[in-house]
Amino acid sequence: MVEDGGDARRPHGELVADVLAVLWAAEQPLTPQQINAALARDLARTTVTTILTRLYEKGTVVRTREGRGFAYTAADDAAGLAAGRMRRELEREPQRDLVLKRFVSSLSGDDEEALRRLLLGSGDGE
Repeated sequence: MVEDGGDARRPHGELVADVLAVLWAAEQPLTPQQINAALARDLARTTVTTILTRLYEKGTVVRTREGRGFAYTAADDAAGLAAGRMRRELEREPQRDLVLKRFVSSLSGDDEEALRRLLLGSGDGE
């Protein structure tokens, strides 16, 4: 499908990632209108609000009342969100030890060493 400007529509996940990037860069909670302005795209008024509502329902963003609407902030940074996805995937598997073994065996040497340091408690470099 093509928008009025002739540009192909972005995949939904890409727009969600862009919304989160705006929130991570912000120093305070933002309204959907502020986020839409920061995205600098010609989006429908409800598009950003719908994305934020869905992210709120998933626990990815938190919201506070601002006037008649809400202002949003990210619940966690990008690393925290990735870690949460990894944890949820692991929790779905009945053979967690096998999944962990396969995961660790697929790591690069540097990543394996970083994981080893973290497990031993000496990798406090967040």
